[in-house]
Amino acid sequence: MPQEGVKVIAQNRKARHDYFIEETYEAGIELHGTEVKSIRLGQCNLKDCFAVVKDGELFVYGMHVSPYEKGSFSNTDPLRPKRLLMHKAEIRKLQQSVMQKGFSIIPLEIYLKSGRVKAQVALCRGKKLYDKRDDMARRDAQRDIERTFAGRG
Repeated sequence: MPQEGVKVIAQNRKARHDYFIEETYEAGIELHGTEVKSIRLGQCNLKDCFAVVKDGELFVYGMHVSPYEKGSFSNTDPLRPKRLLMHKAEIRKLQQSVMQKGFSIIPLEIYLKSGRVKAQVALCRGKKLYDKRDDMARRDAQRDIERTFAGRG
């Protein structure tokens, strides 16, 4: 997502390996205390995190935001569930897809956009082992083709 005024803080690369990404959405994040300062310093990890719709609101679980070094009592639990801010219609659409079609909601990246912390969440379908093998074989073949053409130039 290389746009003007966008600085990527953290990415969930494993999600692209483990899931087929059907749709992506942009969401704000409700943060407490010194979490914004910590995220601005890049102390955020999206590994093994997921989002769930609960009571009409979207929450992300497993997103680790390290405590701010210079913070004291205002630091919060690093793994607390964080609420994602989206329009109700979008949340309802995500919830219906998860319930009916067996999709998952996975955060792909955290970034700063015009000074605000945003999350890119995706509606994903899990890959089977043979899908992952196909992707790896396709990438290897593409890399070999690029090497052959680069050697001739």
